[in-house]
Amino acid sequence: MKITPTGGALGADISGLDIRETLAPATQARLRKAFHEHSLLRLRGQQLTRDDLVRFSTSFGEPVVHPTNHRDRDPQNPLITIISNIEEDGRALGALGNAELKFHADLVFLHPPGSVSILYCVECPSRGGDTYWSNAYRAYDTLDASVRERIAGLKVVYVHRNPAYNPPQPPAHPIVCTHPDTHRKMLFVSPSSAQGIVGLDESEGQSLLAQLLEHATQDSLVLRHQWQAGDLMIWDNRCTLHRRDAFDNSARRLMWRTQLLGPLSL
Repeated sequence: MKITPTGGALGADISGLDIRETLAPATQARLRKAFHEHSLLRLRGQQLTRDDLVRFSTSFGEPVVHPTNHRDRDPQNPLITIISNIEEDGRALGALGNAELKFHADLVFLHPPGSVSILYCVECPSRGGDTYWSNAYRAYDTLDASVRERIAGLKVVYVHRNPAYNPPQPPAHPIVCTHPDTHRKMLFVSPSSAQGIVGLDESEGQSLLAQLLEHATQDSLVLRHQWQAGDLMIWDNRCTLHRRDAFDNSARRLMWRTQLLGPLSL
């Protein structure tokens, strides 16, 4: 197995690894170390079955059935969520369609939120639908000292727009988190589902959230990925944000996703 940093804001390419086979414990440990060091791993040219994807996902923990999306669970394996714009017999095959998706962290409205997200490209258009990840460690490290002081101890309340997805008590996640595995501080701000900052009035809270998001997603902190069939991306949902470009809805896009949940901060 070879680990090659992308040279961008985050991420590393993994090559020389056949993930269709059960990985040896030492290989899994090395993979997890690279994951925690780079926050985003990319494996290209994969040819995976559903079982391969789920088995590989256990290298990072226990994948869960998507806790809110029932409709788009794969009928052959419910641990996989289908992400697609393809329609069959007038019904969408999967979630999210072809529209642009703004920067966000997955399942931020839950306790705990998403921890590891894994996305495998079965089919994709020749252009469009690029995905971008931002580095939340660097986002925190590059904040002005005055901003760090201002946000220390502040929390954001998250509520999904679909009431059926929300737990009885909405989570209030810290803006500044200490990653439970790396023990590094990171800026955790996901605009999706953010209702406001505890202790601040709505106007002040929304203004601060917008300021932090602009900082966290500046070009110098972002990596762009142009998809090819066979790409597998694994990212740490706690120390990254991600977004997607729109693409032509006449072009087919089919992805399989697995998801882990876990603690956000020490």
